Amino acid sequence: MRVAVTARPGLPAQGPPGPPARTAQAPRSDQASEASSGSHRARGRSKMLRRPAPEGDSTVLIDMASGTEKGDSYGSTASTSQPDGDQAPAGMVSPAKPRIGVLGFHPPHSDCLKRSSFISTADFVLVWEEDLRLGQQQDSAARDKTDTHRAWRETFLDNLRVAGLQVDQRHVQDEDGAVHYILLSAPWPVLCYYAEDLCLKLPLQELPNQACNWSAGLLRWLGVPNILLQDVPDLPPEYYSCQFKVSKLSRFLGSDNQDTFFTCTHRHQILFEILAKTPYGHEKKGLFGIEQLLAQRVFRAAFPLHEGPFTMPPEGTRVPGLNQRQVLFWHWARWRSWHKYQPLDHVRRYFGEKVALYFAWLGFYTGWLLPAAVVGTLVFLVGCFLLLSDTPTQELCSSADGFEMCPLCPDCPFWTLSSACALVQAGRLFDHGGTVFFSVFMALWAVLLLEYWKRKSATLAYRWGCSDYEDIEERPRPQFAALAPETALNPVTGVEEPYFPKRSRMRRVLAGSVLVLMMVAVVVMCLVSVILYRAVAAMLVSRSDRTLLVAWASRIASLTGSMVNLVLILMLSKAYVALARVLTRWEMHRTQTRFEDAFTLKVFVFQFVTFYSSPIYIAFFKGRFVGYPGSYHTLFGVRNEECAAGGCLIELAQELLVITVGKQITNNVQEILVPKVKGWWQKLRLRSKRRKAGASVAAGQAPWEADYELLPFEGLFDEYLEMVLQFGFVTIFVAACPLAPLFALLNNWVEIRLDARKFVCERRRPVAERAQDVGIWFPILAGITHLAVISNALLLAFSSDFLPRTYYRWTRAGDLRGFLNFTLARAPPAFAAEHNRTCRTLS
Repeated sequence: MRVAVTARPGLPAQGPPGPPARTAQAPRSDQASEASSGSHRARGRSKMLRRPAPEGDSTVLIDMASGTEKGDSYGSTASTSQPDGDQAPAGMVSPAKPRIGVLGFHPPHSDCLKRSSFISTADFVLVWEEDLRLGQQQDSAARDKTDTHRAWRETFLDNLRVAGLQVDQRHVQDEDGAVHYILLSAPWPVLCYYAEDLCLKLPLQELPNQACNWSAGLLRWLGVPNILLQDVPDLPPEYYSCQFKVSKLSRFLGSDNQDTFFTCTHRHQILFEILAKTPYGHEKKGLFGIEQLLAQRVFRAAFPLHEGPFTMPPEGTRVPGLNQRQVLFWHWARWRSWHKYQPLDHVRRYFGEKVALYFAWLGFYTGWLLPAAVVGTLVFLVGCFLLLSDTPTQELCSSADGFEMCPLCPDCPFWTLSSACALVQAGRLFDHGGTVFFSVFMALWAVLLLEYWKRKSATLAYRWGCSDYEDIEERPRPQFAALAPETALNPVTGVEEPYFPKRSRMRRVLAGSVLVLMMVAVVVMCLVSVILYRAVAAMLVSRSDRTLLVAWASRIASLTGSMVNLVLILMLSKAYVALARVLTRWEMHRTQTRFEDAFTLKVFVFQFVTFYSSPIYIAFFKGRFVGYPGSYHTLFGVRNEECAAGGCLIELAQELLVITVGKQITNNVQEILVPKVKGWWQKLRLRSKRRKAGASVAAGQAPWEADYELLPFEGLFDEYLEMVLQFGFVTIFVAACPLAPLFALLNNWVEIRLDARKFVCERRRPVAERAQDVGIWFPILAGITHLAVISNALLLAFSSDFLPRTYYRWTRAGDLRGFLNFTLARAPPAFAAEHNRTCRTLS
C-alpha cells in the first residue's frame, strides 16, 4: 500500500510511523510507577524538538508491503480511520481502535544476507539474564529491585514497539537461570524517517576510488617492488552523497531496492539512536536510554551483530559471498599481514569512520616512526663506538684508588670513583654529540608528522563525507537534551535545540577543575613519597660493607623507585578516570564529540602528571639541591638525592625504559591474555547453560548467542591514550634515550594487529560512529611537540655533559685529558679536618 504523510509548512513533522501505545503492567514499587508514563512524555518531547519541514517537502510518500493480519503490532503503522468512520488527516495516527497493517520484514544490506528468515533482519540485540535459583530467598529490598528492573524493562520494550521497531524474543533456559535475547530491527518507514532526522548522508552517484598512498607511488616511480601492497577483494566504492530526504528518495542511488538501500552500519546507527532516547521512566530523573539500563544492570548487553563468522571457509579466500568480517580477518587482523597496508576503506565500511580514523592515525604514526627508529639506532651505535675512545671514561676506569669519594650519608663509608666504571660507560652510550643532532632531528620530525597528518586527516574526512560532521550533522546528546533547561535556535543549522547557558557550563567546568587540581596534588604527594623512598633506600644500601653495592646504591634505589612509581600510577588511574567521567557528565556538554573531548582532556592532564612527573624530576630537579659534605640539604630530615657518577641522564634513560617498555609489555600481555581468559569464561558459562537446556553445542549457535560470548567493546579512549603517552616519551625525553623510537616502532607493529584482531575476532561489534578527525588528541599532540623542543633543550643544557665537555675542549684540552679531575670538587677543609682525610665530590 502507499501511505501519505503530510506535514504542515512551518510546523514540526510528526513522529515515525508506529503502532499505538500499549499499556504497561502496573509496577510493584513507587519508583517503577514512573515508567508507565515515560513513553507519552518521550513522544511529546521528541515532537517538540523535531526539525520543521520545508514547504517543498510537505508531502512524503513511502512504499510499504501491504498486510491485513490483525493483532500484530511489530513495526506496523496504524490506519488513519477515525472511530466514527471519518478519515483522519494524513500523517496522524489514531490510538482508538486502530486497524493495524502488518509490514513485511525487510532484510538489511546485501552484505548482511548471511542469515535467514527473521534472523537476517535482527539489526540489534539486547540481552538480560535471570537467576532462577533466587526465588523466595531474596529479601524485600532485593525483590523490590528485581520488580523495578522488570517494570523498567517492560516499559522500555513497549516504548520501542511504539517507536515502530520489530521486537522478537529468544530464550536459553536451564534449571539455574535463563538468558533472554531481544532481537530488534527497523522496518522501511522507520529507517526512512530516522535517516532524515539524523541527517545521514546517502549516495547519489558512484565515483572512481580516490585512495592514494604516497609510499606506494614513490616505490612505483622508483621501480621498486612494493611488498606492502595487497589485493583486498570487495573494495568499497566511493560516492557523491548528500543528506537524506524522503521527498527526494528517487534521486538517491539504489533507492529502488529497499533491501539494499540502507547499509548495516546505517541501520545500526538508527537503532542505537532510538535506543539512546527511549524512556522507561521520568526523563528528568535520567530514566531513559539504553546506557542507563546497562549501568543499572537491567540489561547485560546491547550490541549490533557481526557479519557472520570470521573464520575462513575451506575453499579459500576467493569464495563468492565472503562476508566483510572474513575479508577483514584475512587481509588485516592476521599476524601474517603485519607488513601490509591496512584496508582502511574496508575498516570504515564495517566499523565506521571513528574506528577507521584511529587505525589511520596508528598506521600513519607507526610509518613515521621508521626513520626516527633508524636514526636513533645509528646514534646509539655511534655512542658505542665513541665509548671505546672516550678519554674521560678511560681515565675513570683506570684510576683505581686515585679518586676517593666522600660518603653519601653521615654513616656511609668512603668509596672510590673507579667502582662506578660500568655505570659511567653506560651513560656515555646516550650522552655524546650525536644526541644533540638527534634532538634537533626529532623536533623537526614531530612537527612534520603533525603537519602531514593534518593533510591525511582532511583527505580521509573529505573522501568519507564527514568533513562538516561536527558543525552541521552532529546532534545533541540524549542526556543533554533531556536535562537541558531551555531551547534555542542553532546558529548554524537554524533548528531549535536544547540549550544550556554557557556561563553555567563555565562555572561547572571551573568547579570540576578544582577537583582535578586536587587529584594532581595527590599525584605530587605520591611523587614526593617516591623521592623519599629513593633517598632512604640509597642510604640503607650505601651502609653495606660491599663496595659494589655502595657504588650502585643510587641506581638500585632509582630502579626500585621506578617500580613503586609504576604501581602508584596504575592504582591512581582507575580512581581518577571514574571521577573524570562523573565531572564531565555534570558539565553538560552538547554533543558527544565535545563530551569526549572534555573527558579526554581531564584524564590526559592526570595521566601526564602521573607518567611524566618522575622523569621530569630526574631530568631537571634531582641533584640540584644537594649541598656539600658537612652541610647536606635535607627534606623531612632525609638528605636530598644526588645524581650517580654516570650523571642524571643515564638515570633518566633507565626511568624511561622501565616506564615505556614495562608499560608496553604490560599492555600487550593484558590485550592478549585478559581477553582470552574472559572470553573463555564467558563461553564456558553460556555453553554450560545451553547443554543444561538440552541444546547441542555442536548443532551450532545462533548469531546473537555467538556474539554475546564475545567481550564488550570498551571504546577507543585507552587506545588513543596509550599512543599519545608513547608519543610524549618518544619526543619529550628523546635526548636521554635515542632507542625510544625503536621500541615504539616494534610495539606499534604488534599493536596494530592486536587491535585489529581484538575488533574483528574478540569483541562485539561496536555501533558505527561518524567522526571528523581524532578530536582533542591532535591539540594534545601539538602541545607535546612544543613541550618536546623546550624539554630537550633544557636536558642538553642541565643534565648532559655535552656543554661542559665542549667548553673544556675549546678552552683547555682538545683531547679532554684532565676533564674528569676538572669536574670533581674537593671536600671543604672543615670536613677534611673532621675526618682527617680528603675526598672528592661530584660538582
